[in-house]
Amino acid sequence: MVTKQQRIDEAIRVLADLDLPRGQQNERSGLTLLALLNLTYKKAWREASSPLIGITPIMDWARDNYDKSYKPNTRESVRRFTIHQFMQASIVLQNPDVTRPTNSPDTVYQIEPTCLALVQSFGTDEYELRLKRFKAAQPSLAVKYAKAREMSMVPVVIAPDKTIQLSPGEHSELIKMIIEQFAPRFIPGGKLIYVGDTGDKTGYFDSSLLASLGVTVDEHGKMPDAIIYYEDKEWLILAEAVTSHGPVDAKRHEELSLLFKDASPGLVFVSTFPDRRMFIKYLDAISWETEVWLADNPSHLIHFNGARFLGPYEKP
Repeated sequence: MVTKQQRIDEAIRVLADLDLPRGQQNERSGLTLLALLNLTYKKAWREASSPLIGITPIMDWARDNYDKSYKPNTRESVRRFTIHQFMQASIVLQNPDVTRPTNSPDTVYQIEPTCLALVQSFGTDEYELRLKRFKAAQPSLAVKYAKAREMSMVPVVIAPDKTIQLSPGEHSELIKMIIEQFAPRFIPGGKLIYVGDTGDKTGYFDSSLLASLGVTVDEHGKMPDAIIYYEDKEWLILAEAVTSHGPVDAKRHEELSLLFKDASPGLVFVSTFPDRRMFIKYLDAISWETEVWLADNPSHLIHFNGARFLGPYEKP
């Protein structure tokens, strides 16, 4: 029987054989591979399997089986600097059982079937031949899984001749409704400036247009989910999808007011919801002097107090 360290070293060797970058030929990545294979040091490589497993369970597995404890803030390092590269190398699949949003807390990963067969042969005479075949097939595997990911993306028409692709999930579906249903009804001729995406934060951003309106931003994390410029009325529509961080409550109203304080157009704050059930859930949190739009009743707006309907208020 091998020791725990010997098994980790073997896993790192497999990653090197698969031509993973030097940054992924380390203990963290080796343990991640072993967790994806559910391969403890007491098992033989032929006993490797392919469970569905998330980032936190991977870290828990490494602690329980190899006495390697990771702090909670290591989670992002595992995702960004190990799992991401595993996916690029076509040795790991994301959510192979069902389509989930990119930022879903339930996201799981699974070893790619051909790669599983390869590692099960580690230490045998078949290993080198299977390794050669796997590496030869990698480009086609990458194309195959890239197409599968693309098919699950949410297409959003932002202009008659321009479509962007957002990561799958209910958040992107609501963003799609904001742009394709809300904007044409209440902001006719509006110019889309920004759309956030859970996958890469920025699905679309016309930074030059926003700068021409007096606003420059350094941190996309503080941006609303969608920004639309209504040139005819000189309004800047700041729309939040409740499926991301909730509606425009008093705190968010203050944050956005501060972020866009130098904007030349008037600010209009809109909370968007997929349906009335979700709206009722957040009813008490919605800030006054804002608008509410429900995707399942797209031709109506709910106005939260104030002197005007769908319009900016004077800046304090």
